[in-house]
Order: sequence, then structure tokens, then C-alpha cells
Amino acid sequence: MNFALRITFVMMLSAGIWAQTRPLAFEDMFEMGRVSGPVVSPAGDWIAYTVTRYSVAKNKGNTQIYLVSPDGKQHKQLTRGEASSHSPQWSPDGRKLAFISAREGGSQVYLLDMAGGEATRKTDIATGVNGFEWSPDGQNLAIITDLYPEADSPEASEAMGEKKAGNGSSGRVIDGLMFRHWNAWREGKFSKVLVVPVAGGSPVLLNQGAMDCPPVSLGSSHDVAWSPDGKELCLVMNPDKMVAASTNNDLFVVPAGGGNPQAITSNKGNDNGPRYSPDGRYIAYMSMARAGFEADQQDLILYDRRTRQTVNLTASLDRNVEEMVWSPKSDKLYFTVPNHGRHRLYEVGIKGGKPRLLLDKTYLGGIAVMPDGRSLVVRHQTSAMPYELSLFNTGNRRLTRLTHVNDAALAGLEMNDIEDHYFIGAKGDSIHLMVVKPPQFDAAQKYPMVNMIHGGPQGAWGDDFHFRWNSQLFAAPGYVVIMINFHGSRGYGQAFCDAVSKDWGGAPYQDIMTGTQWAVENLDFVDGERIGAAGASYGGFMINWIAGHDPENLFKALISHCGVYEQHSMFGATEELWFPMWEFGGKPWEEGSLYDKWNPMDYAANFKTPTLVITGEHDYRVPYTQSLQMFTALQTMNVPSRLLFFPDEDHFVRKPKNARLWWGTMHEWLGRYLKTENKEARAKKAM
Repeated sequence: MNFALRITFVMMLSAGIWAQTRPLAFEDMFEMGRVSGPVVSPAGDWIAYTVTRYSVAKNKGNTQIYLVSPDGKQHKQLTRGEASSHSPQWSPDGRKLAFISAREGGSQVYLLDMAGGEATRKTDIATGVNGFEWSPDGQNLAIITDLYPEADSPEASEAMGEKKAGNGSSGRVIDGLMFRHWNAWREGKFSKVLVVPVAGGSPVLLNQGAMDCPPVSLGSSHDVAWSPDGKELCLVMNPDKMVAASTNNDLFVVPAGGGNPQAITSNKGNDNGPRYSPDGRYIAYMSMARAGFEADQQDLILYDRRTRQTVNLTASLDRNVEEMVWSPKSDKLYFTVPNHGRHRLYEVGIKGGKPRLLLDKTYLGGIAVMPDGRSLVVRHQTSAMPYELSLFNTGNRRLTRLTHVNDAALAGLEMNDIEDHYFIGAKGDSIHLMVVKPPQFDAAQKYPMVNMIHGGPQGAWGDDFHFRWNSQLFAAPGYVVIMINFHGSRGYGQAFCDAVSKDWGGAPYQDIMTGTQWAVENLDFVDGERIGAAGASYGGFMINWIAGHDPENLFKALISHCGVYEQHSMFGATEELWFPMWEFGGKPWEEGSLYDKWNPMDYAANFKTPTLVITGEHDYRVPYTQSLQMFTALQTMNVPSRLLFFPDEDHFVRKPKNARLWWGTMHEWLGRYLKTENKEARAKKAM
């Protein structure tokens, strides 16, 4: 084949490949399966997991339970139907799988015999089941449900609720904080733990009075744990009178037959996530040292049940422990930490020493150990692939894919992998910047750019397939997307994480502005005249802050989702008060507090950038009035602006049809101001 024909063939082949793939669309993303788990059977012959799929047409999601063999060759769907089935747990003998479903009304626990047959309902809790843990002997379930503090049973609590509803009034009588959380009113109820015999019998209430277990805030996914002998449970609770201003979660042990819970931790910071060692000698848990700070470094602590002494197993590691699991022999623990937009997997022995790195540069969201102790099942993802399960061999460090839930859906899509860059930001520190190029990228072209700004503020962007703030879907219409892990972000050491506190519009703002300019100057394919930014929560605050602090008009369009706008009224309406008290140095009326210093409202006179404002009426973290105030200021300043208001959403947009409107409105707003090039500016550049 001569050179000319070869070039023609390559061009035809490339055109054919592009014709077979297309950019990610909203329906593609929202209807992909969302994998949770893994849960390994006692014999190690099956791994249970769930897949949630959303239907845009039906405007709802459905979760079902699946099995995969550890070699990845056998696959089974265990549950079906209109009602979701979730939270699978194996019986200790491995013969049954328990799960939660509302297939007969309220949420209850069902048992499915692995030998065959239909699932049978095993609980009849009047107040419903929020979660459960199976006792090691298989005789009992620890059930989590919501009760009034005066009630000693679900039936008594239901009777109280019916009596209150019977007065015909919609009014709520409230005597203290916290009366609502995230997206729901608490209605005077508390989360309770009941020990319920599997064979039938009266339940035993373990935590009396006005104390939640799991805690209402800052707990983990594992805050109710059975001892291996089944004689006691370890519960996580906050003993402080005003939990709205406290991060003081502690560990308590209580006999399975009931009794007075005894605290085994006294740290004023957040202790959570207890797990007994298989031999029963230890309880491993996670702990933050500083009281009142929700984003302190979370260490892995080992509590010796014989000596009642503790040791910090990760004191030498300047990273935040997220998940952990015991080895079958009780000689070590496996755990994950965030690191530069991804995760590391470590193991550490119970005698301490330096943790050993097993797996790096992989975004992890779940780990479980196989019974032989030689492998782990991990849930992992990338920006171009939603979560899947893989088997990780701790000996040869090899990952083997087990599930392929979204392979067919991904095959027809074109998405570019994240590229990592670093620049020098505030305080002379190296700052991580991630780039996602648009589909069918051509380096010879100039593209508009969108800067996605993360929340938290102690959050971080990562190499993940985020189903709300999805970098690939932002890039799909033809944008270069950048994500900056500014001062305050997780995964770069605790000092870096601490740097945002009391400096909300300082170093993080400098990082964002410097990083955006760095991208313009160093990424030849970025058009510096067409730059937008979007953020939610703290990211929404930063959008509001930028709106008043962009003298060079670097950004041509902004999107503020549930952003903090006026700090004084925010303090008075949010629910977790320790957060602003830590971040701004006290209460708003106390001398030296910083609510005025970092208040976007005070700079509204500088607003000039077209801004889309988005909020949900049931957002109790950043109440929707914050966004209404921002929109009012923009309108009164005659700034091009639009408000997208959801009366049935909260801090997040969850319903498929609402999410479709959310994405469509954002893309339309960005397209209006970024897709049409400034011809005069382009002409000047060409001269």
C-alpha cells in the first residue's frame, strides 16, 4: 500500500471509529448500573452485591441483589421486582442471605434460602427497618429503627405517632437542636437498636432515651457491631446534650440481652466504625482527635479488650483512613486512604509498625476480605467507568475484574481519561489539577473551559465516575474540564486539609484563580476568552465569592448550586453547628469570629458575571434561602441570572427527571456564554 493510500485508509478508519462512538449523554449516565458491596459469603464461594438502576421514564430507581463467583465466571441475579432489595448479609453458616425490602409495605428483613425457594419475611417491626446486623451465632438480628425516646418498643412508638397525628394539626413543637438533618425533619425520634430473635420473640432495646445509634452525624457505615461470641455489641453514640454542636461520637459496649451501655472511648473527637477482631481480642475503630472538627485526620485505632489499652496504628501515616477490614487470622487490618485524587490500600499488623502499601492509584469505594486471607474484593472506578468489583491478590498485587455491569453501555461512548498536572499555588505549595478533554478531541482546536469547584470544603475531586458532578458529562458538549484540589482538599496531608479553615476565600480562592490562569497559559487547546466555573455547597460559596472577586473578568459564566451566600443567616438555619463554629472561629456574635470576613453578600456590588443559581427547598444543610438571596442580589444588580428551584429536592438533585432538567439547564447556560467565541478577541490573538 503506497503512502497516500495508507493515509486515506487511516483517515477512513478513524472516521469509522468516531462514527461508532459518541459523547456521553444524560440518559447514558443516569441509566447505568450503580454497584454497591461487596459482601463475601462465609465459605468464600459467592460475593453478593447490589446494582441500582434508575429509569428516567419512571422517574425512580430500583435496587436488586446479585451474586458473582470469586473467579468471575458465574453470575446470578437473586432478587427481582418493582420493590427494591438491598443491604445483603450472609447468615453465619452461609445457607441464607438476609436483605431489606419494602415489597410488602414498610421496610423489613427478608431471608432467602440459597438452596432455593422464595424469600420469606423475618421481621415485623412496626416502625420499619433502617439497617441490621446478623449475630455471629445466627440466632439474632440487631435491628436499627426510629423511635420516640419515651417508647420502649416499635409498637409503643407507633401509638405515640398516631396520637400526635390525631390532633389534626401540622404544627411541630420543638424543644431543642437538632430538629432536622440534611433533608428530613427528625420529628422528635431517635435511631434505636433492637436485638430481635430470628426464631421469633420479644425484641430487646439496647439504647434508651434521647441518644441515637447510629449517630445522627459523622458516623460510618458500620456503627453497630457484634462481638464474635454474640454476647455483646459495640454501638457508636454521641453522649453530649447538644449534638448539633458536638462531634463527640464514642464507642459503647452493651450486653446483647440489654443493660447499661459502657463507654470504652473518652476522646472528645469523633470515634466510629468499630469492628471486632475475628478472635474477639480487639476492637478496631476510626478516630479523630480534635473536638468540633469534622475533617480532622481519621486514624485507625486498636482497642485491646483485655488490657483496655489503645494504640494508633496509622500515627506515622499523614492520610485519612476511610475503610478498614480485619484479616481472618486477626493478625492485621487492611485499610484505604485518599491520595492525590485516588486511593491507596494498606495493610498493618496489630503490633504496629509502618503500614505496608499494597495498591496505589486506584479509586476505591469498598473492600472485603476473602476467607482464605489471600485476596480482597474491592469496588473501584475511574472517571470513565462506574464502580465494578475486582479480586485483588495480596501476593502478586493483581486485580482481576469480576463484574461487567456497564461494559455494554460504555462500549459506544467516547470518554477521555483524566490527566494529572501540578502548579504552584498559594503559600508556594504544589496544587493538583486534573484535566478531562472533550470527546473527539483535536489538539489543533481551541476549546472553552469549565472549572468544576468541589464542596466540603474538605472534599476532593478524584478519578471517579460521579453520578451528580460528572466530569465526563460536563466535557461532553465540547468543553475542557479542569478540577483543582485546592488548599483544604483531602488526600494531600492533614496540614493541607486544615488550610481552608478560617480562610475560606483566601488560599483556596488563590489556588482556583491561579490554577485557571495556569491552564490557559499551559494548555494550548484552551480558549482563555471562554471560561466558566460551577460548584456546589462550599463550591457554590466559592462561585458566589468569585462573583464578587473577579476584577479581570476571567470567568464569563458561573453556576452556583446550593452555595453559601450570607454567613450570619446560614449559621441560624443550618443544622450541624460545629461546622461553622470551627470554620469561622466561634458563633457569629462572638468577638474574633470570621463570618463577616468571608461573606459573599458584602461584595454583591461587584457582581457582573452571568450566573445560574440552583437550589432545593428541602436542603437543610445550606438552606434554599441562601440561593434566593444570591439570586435577588444578581437581579437587583442587573446581572444576567437565572434561578433553578426544585421544591422536591434537597442538597442533591436525586429524581431522574429533575436531574435531566438540572443538566440541561446547566449545559444551556454554559453554551449561551461559552460556545460563541469572542470574534474580536480571537482576531487580536491572530495578529
